[in-house]
Amino acid sequence: MTAPATRPPATARATAALPADLAPHELRILVAVDRTRGFSAAAQELGLTQSAVSHSIRGTERKVGVVLFERGRKGATPTPAGAAAAAYARRVLRLLDTLVAEARGAARGGEGAVGGTLRIAAFRSAALHLLPAALDRLAAAHPGIRPEVRVVRELGAGTAGEVAAGRADVGIATLGGSSPVPAGLVGDVLLEEAYSFVHPAGHPDPRSLPLVDWHENCGSYTREWWRRQDWIPAATVLTEDDGAVLSMVSNGHGMAIMPALSLTGAPDTVRITDLGTERPTRSIGYVTTPELASSLPVRALIRELRAVRG
Repeated sequence: MTAPATRPPATARATAALPADLAPHELRILVAVDRTRGFSAAAQELGLTQSAVSHSIRGTERKVGVVLFERGRKGATPTPAGAAAAAYARRVLRLLDTLVAEARGAARGGEGAVGGTLRIAAFRSAALHLLPAALDRLAAAHPGIRPEVRVVRELGAGTAGEVAAGRADVGIATLGGSSPVPAGLVGDVLLEEAYSFVHPAGHPDPRSLPLVDWHENCGSYTREWWRRQDWIPAATVLTEDDGAVLSMVSNGHGMAIMPALSLTGAPDTVRITDLGTERPTRSIGYVTTPELASSLPVRALIRELRAVRG
């Protein structure tokens, strides 16, 4: 008589149902294909053959259970699942780098010995007027930390999007609304800055001038305030950044509504007028990933950013 078949234990069945772990080299290939948008380009970048890259991506897709890239004559285009997977892959690889750097630093003698790269994304006025002093302090306290700064337009995903996608460790971002930190990230406000009326010095009727603006200037909250002011016209001059706005105003070509950080070092040819107690404000803060929030380089930078703002 044939013995009845025995089922494997529930724990074994559950383990068998789980996808196989992805190895770091598979994550690096995934990131390279996402960045270069092609198997050949990724292979060249990594020093591999194209067939090795293709084989790795097919294996990763089998493990994850979804298609990550659409193959075509124009290369490899990430699917929505592929874009999400590449973002997490970059974050995982970054965490592995952090593990090594902080373990070595601990072996050499603690916080002061920690080094490595710190990737920072900042929008223009923060990069010009907030970040340099903090980086000076960071270099003095932690000479082994090597900052890499990318200036990112604060539009769409902005600096927070760079952090979420794993391309930056910390972002200097404009925050606001009922949930000031984007979902999936952590952070806090560093400073609140007021908007002011900026106009050419000595102009007899500055409110009659055309409005000069730029896309990054403010979010929906401030735009709503603008709409309630019957003296502010629609912008007839639109520039790329706040520096161009300040130059246009300085030369008498218009007036503007600008936040305090953008007015740092404003020339004597402009006048800055307070908008009163109902003036709009802008929140500037930092964002990082939950996994990097406790890393020493990120904590050190946040500490120095707070210090320079008093």
